[in-house]
Parts: sequence; C-alpha cells; structure tokens
Amino acid sequence: MSTIAEIQDAIEKLPPQEMEALSTWLSSREETEMSADEEKALLASLEKAERQLASGKGVSLENARDMVRQWASK
Repeated sequence: MSTIAEIQDAIEKLPPQEMEALSTWLSSREETEMSADEEKALLASLEKAERQLASGKGVSLENARDMVRQWASK
C-alpha cells in the first residue's frame, strides 16, 4: 500500500470532529492568489488610507485596538 493510500485510509477512519479539524487545517494551507482587480483595489485602498493618515485623519492605535476588541466580542 502506498503512503497516499494509507493516509486516505486513515482519514476515512477519523471521527467527524477530527475530520472537520483536518479539513480546516488543510484549507488554511492553501495559498490563494488575488486577481489583478482585487490587487488593484487593495492597493488603492492602502494608498487612500496612507493619504488620510498623512493628513491627520485616522484612528489612534489604542482606539483601533479598542474597536477590534469590540468587534471580536460580538
């Protein structure tokens, strides 16, 4: 039996919760590439944020941390 076949056999025997954890882990290892449009939009957004920060607009680091804590607790 090949290593791949052994792995497949072992996966088939996993309990549902472990199968889900394995699936999540495997999915997290996939590298997704941005499309050209997504990259262009991201760069435009970063440039806009840079301009806003340079002009004194924006949120302090402490306020940003507070906002993230609030979002994470919902």
